[in-house]
Amino acid sequence: MTTSPAGDTIRFEITGGLARITLNRPGSLNAVDAEMAARWREVALAAVADPQVGAILLDAAGTAFCAGGDVVHMARSGEGGAALTRLAEVVNEGSRALLDSAKPVVAAVQGVVAGGGLGLMLTADYVVATSAARFVSKYADIGLTPDLGASALLPRAIGETRALQLLLSDLALDATTAREWGLVAEVVAPEALAARAEGIARAWLTGATDAYGQAKRLVRAAASRPFAASLTDEATTIGRAFDSADARSRVAAFVAARKH
Repeated sequence: MTTSPAGDTIRFEITGGLARITLNRPGSLNAVDAEMAARWREVALAAVADPQVGAILLDAAGTAFCAGGDVVHMARSGEGGAALTRLAEVVNEGSRALLDSAKPVVAAVQGVVAGGGLGLMLTADYVVATSAARFVSKYADIGLTPDLGASALLPRAIGETRALQLLLSDLALDATTAREWGLVAEVVAPEALAARAEGIARAWLTGATDAYGQAKRLVRAAASRPFAASLTDEATTIGRAFDSADARSRVAAFVAARKH
């Protein structure tokens, strides 16, 4: 079991193969500052590198999932755009690690998700939101542009037209609309959020963990490479999976069941 101090800007815990990453600046609606950016990269790389981790749960302390970048801190720091670029690059390194890994990620989302928080949320492969969750861009309201993966991950999730609608207006999506658009997979009551998200992660761990992870990796990789490359990867991956002890056991059980 791995745990981090409760006061960390992002708490990190590994228990029974499940890595839990908890955004932990509730007083700032989990907005990302430089310390939190570095911590995001640190825990993401640690979760991906640990061979004992089979699934990752992303959640947040407090009333909001993530309000994006900490604009108040940025404005008061006196630093210029170069510092903001560096902060984004640090976050991006952690996000790429999660997206490229063969470890499925589920996110538990409550309250406001704004700006770069959309990008952090969409590093998850399966998003469960409460019925009170709200999703907004707000970049243009303060004269800024999308960051932390929002301009790439939003179109993948909801399509280019809807991504532009969200980014180029003051539109706020409620949870039901977000599910209809494909931004989140499920909407649950607030009191059911934690149990439902952890239940999904635990199901991955008690099921064909490697197969779930490779399926996630194949889908994520397909967005940035030629179709032929995906076909080759699929063929190699399913062949390797077929030779695994887990698959052999599951295939044998499937075949035996067909005999009855």
